[in-house]
Amino acid sequence: MAASRLSRRMSAEDAWFLYFEKPHAPLHIGSVAIFEDDIPADDLRASMSARMHLIPRYRQRAIVPALYAAHPAWEDDPDFHIDRHVHEVRLPEPGTEAQLRAAAATIFAPMLPRDRPLWDITVVRGLEGGRTAYVSRVHHCLVDGVSGIELLLAVLDLVPNPEPSKPPDEAWDPRRLPGALEAWAEAMFDQWMQGMRAWTRWQQDALDARAQMRRAAGLARALEIAMPLALRQPHRAPWNKPISGERAVAWTDMSFREVRGIRSALGGTVNDVMLAVLGGALGRELREQGVATEDLTLRVQIPVNVRSEDEKGALGNRVSMMLPEIPVWPMTPEERLRAVREEMERLKADAQASAFEQLLELSENLPAAWHALAGMGGVPQGALNLVCTNVPGPLIPLYSVGRRMLAHYPLVPLAGDLGIGIGITSFDQGLYFAVMCDPRALPDPGRVAGFVANEFRALRAAAGVQQTDLPEIGSVPPHLRANGSASPATQAATPAA
Repeated sequence: MAASRLSRRMSAEDAWFLYFEKPHAPLHIGSVAIFEDDIPADDLRASMSARMHLIPRYRQRAIVPALYAAHPAWEDDPDFHIDRHVHEVRLPEPGTEAQLRAAAATIFAPMLPRDRPLWDITVVRGLEGGRTAYVSRVHHCLVDGVSGIELLLAVLDLVPNPEPSKPPDEAWDPRRLPGALEAWAEAMFDQWMQGMRAWTRWQQDALDARAQMRRAAGLARALEIAMPLALRQPHRAPWNKPISGERAVAWTDMSFREVRGIRSALGGTVNDVMLAVLGGALGRELREQGVATEDLTLRVQIPVNVRSEDEKGALGNRVSMMLPEIPVWPMTPEERLRAVREEMERLKADAQASAFEQLLELSENLPAAWHALAGMGGVPQGALNLVCTNVPGPLIPLYSVGRRMLAHYPLVPLAGDLGIGIGITSFDQGLYFAVMCDPRALPDPGRVAGFVANEFRALRAAAGVQQTDLPEIGSVPPHLRANGSASPATQAATPAA
């Protein structure tokens, strides 16, 4: 992750996550990673300090220029110290996973401080079985899901005892932070240069009639796809209400081999399987709340990676989206998967993700002040029912300071009227599924996670896929279990001494 690959000035897509962020709706992403054995925070600090030169963005702050003369810039933080970013708490006994979930929600809820690089990791000790968890947060302006996985691979190891990180060629000498006037002048120059580049591209296109026609046709097609969605709002689910600053989380996991077995037996993609499971689970939740679901669909935003091969390691956000309508009325598991597969194939045939990508690219040339003004009201409401991210992760074991990672649950932000969000990722032999919610909008995320587990079992049986020797989903695997089943959390985590 060379520094030369990193852009100093944020793109509009990156900056949106700063502009639209609110204290009750922070826009960082993260995860809960569970490791074997007890890991003191000082061990992690030492490990990360040795590789900070490999992840230079982790030592840079986001500086917003006066009057939003341009988008924020990344500047070296002269006050950087690893202690400001790696924290430690200890769960009270007995240290159940229910207590871990409560602690993770509490840690994830507030905004990241803006006076330092926008990331942190909280080492949670005292987890039953002598295990340790890392609750990580990194601002969405710094990474999207895919580049977040790349960052994860830079922080963790592929083997228990790796060779020591190669030291930097020279000691880190942070560039001084620019003064307010200097930052504004640099921003004005960068904005002017961006405008000149856009003007040059426009002149070049003006001399190429075919390019103009392609661009106009693409824009017309993008608007043809986007406008009906903007004008037709989806059915409002009970969790579609203005969110508070409270958070709750629940999770489950399943065998990735079984997921691929379902895909092979019934068709579709791994993502189709997960959306079918999610649709069935949310339908059950709606009916549990007394909502009539006959012929009801939910509109789900699915981020789509549009990063090219030469953009790997560049961090930032390179995503478009798809907005499938997922059926939630009662049907057989095979019927639901078939319906989801047909919906996704329709959107791919319509090139919906490409249409939204083109609209996003158009916005890049608008002044930064316009984007900042648009973000003052927060994320618009009424257009979606929820966001579901499914980011492929490494299907191999990973380690931190010699301890093996046992599970990895992704955490997603909430905003606007989206009181629930779903994060999915793969790791090693498993597929990990986490439900983030505002408990005022969805009181029991554990019930949704349980419905996900039940829907997966039903789909697995319908596909004729044999259960593997991996643990039953939703349960604590034997090698992770300590003193019987987990009990409800009754206390919050306390800072470690």
